Amino acid sequence: MTTLSSTPAPAGASRRAPGPAPAAGRPRRRQGGTILAVPALAWYLIFMIGPMAAIFVIAALRWPGMLQPVSFAGLSNVRTVFTDPVFWDSVRNTAVQLAIAIPVMIACSYMLGYYVVQRPRGHRVLRYLLFIPGLISASAKAMVFYAVLSPQGLLNGGLQAVGLGSWATAWLASPSTALYCLVLLDVWSGIGFTAVLFAARLGSVPEELGEAAQLDGAGHWQTMWRVHFPVIRDYVGVVTMLQFLWTLFGSAQNVLLLTQGGPGSSSTTLSFLVYQKAFIAADLGYSQTVGVVLFLVGLVGLLVIRRVFRQNY
Repeated sequence: MTTLSSTPAPAGASRRAPGPAPAAGRPRRRQGGTILAVPALAWYLIFMIGPMAAIFVIAALRWPGMLQPVSFAGLSNVRTVFTDPVFWDSVRNTAVQLAIAIPVMIACSYMLGYYVVQRPRGHRVLRYLLFIPGLISASAKAMVFYAVLSPQGLLNGGLQAVGLGSWATAWLASPSTALYCLVLLDVWSGIGFTAVLFAARLGSVPEELGEAAQLDGAGHWQTMWRVHFPVIRDYVGVVTMLQFLWTLFGSAQNVLLLTQGGPGSSSTTLSFLVYQKAFIAADLGYSQTVGVVLFLVGLVGLLVIRRVFRQNY
């Protein structure tokens, strides 16, 4: 009787379950990830790329209203826009708004966020108070500013009470002050929320960095700008981009609620001009031509901010 001998199997071989080779599994994982991304890509193409392309199409049309006949205008809208003094006034007003609001908002928000991170007395309550401007609707904020800046408002009343009645003026109806009142509203609306964002990021910076700087003799000012700021430089760039876009494209609501672009065109911005020409003047071709300019300004602004903060994404 012969006994069949077999080579003993390696230890643990019987416990291995048969499965596909790793090389065969990689394409399946990639394919599955692509399928899961299809709904988001379709949403992006339909509701983001589609309207963006429509802006350039409508800018080449002569369209005097939603229910009016449409004809091809070519570059006629471009010539009309670039020869319109109101357009150049809106460009100047937008440049002034961005040049003042963005640096002031970012610098003050960063310093306020740094102060919150130092955990002063009542810092938890302060975090919630900073959110209040973001929780108020645009119309409510406009009403607050109108109550303060109207001819019989709180500001003029306070000036008269301290003997400075000669400084009182119609702040929202004066060509020299209307735009700056809107800039003040932009800063007040965004500074608290932005400070909370900075505080959240600064809270993740190791405390040892600040302690080491203070042991070397650095004060809070030097620690804030020479130690913490370089660490979160990329994050500052992201927040600056967000505030730039919000101020550039979202200023129309404050102009509409407080000044209607006046007096004259002294407070008309590019975003408000898009609204005004589309829904009041019923000139959709002109409106979307300004929209193309607004898009290009936003794109160039983002590239400049990335270069300033040396972002690599």
